[in-house]
Amino acid sequence: MTQVFNEDGSLIPVTVLQAGPCVVTQIKTVENDGYKAVQVGFVDKKERIINKDASGKKEIIHRHGANKAQQGHFKKAGVSAKRYLREFRFDNAEEYALGAEIKADIFAEGDKIDASAISKGKGFQGAIKRHGQHRGPMKHGSKFHRHQGSNGACSSPSRVFKGKGMPGHMGCVKVTVQNLEVVRVDAEKNLLLVKGAVPGPRKALVTIRETVKSES
Repeated sequence: MTQVFNEDGSLIPVTVLQAGPCVVTQIKTVENDGYKAVQVGFVDKKERIINKDASGKKEIIHRHGANKAQQGHFKKAGVSAKRYLREFRFDNAEEYALGAEIKADIFAEGDKIDASAISKGKGFQGAIKRHGQHRGPMKHGSKFHRHQGSNGACSSPSRVFKGKGMPGHMGCVKVTVQNLEVVRVDAEKNLLLVKGAVPGPRKALVTIRETVKSES
């Protein structure tokens, strides 16, 4: 994140996102796949490691089979191997061409977008940090400091209801922040400056879409 100044001198906190160039690797149609969509690839990848996912782990598939299958997929599209592949459903998917580049200039200043990414992993956390619950008294003799409190009633219903806020794994889930504003677009460097924060750590893969609903 950083900050920029508006024309009237007001300060705006922004997140800088590298938005492309993304290359069209496949076009799905109703006749062949049952729906319309465009598959895009992002970040070049060496062909010799094409059978590995983004984390570097090998896929559970025959090595040579994975290589040839993915190499053929990219070769058919006429593009180099890509590290990330994502699919977007468009009503006008047939208007795109294989190998076409999608850059940051598809967005303009003032557009509203939705940003989706995998949130930062927090590990195993207590109910206070995970759910924002209150703590108990901290005075001497108290045995209730950062516990999550009562889990439920006694003999009735004699169980803990699903969804009870308890300690557990926190973070590392898909999070979407809606109605973020595009402050600036750098078409030459393929950069988007989005007002506010977006989910995920640094260098995370963020999916940017036109917002599905506007603010009331």
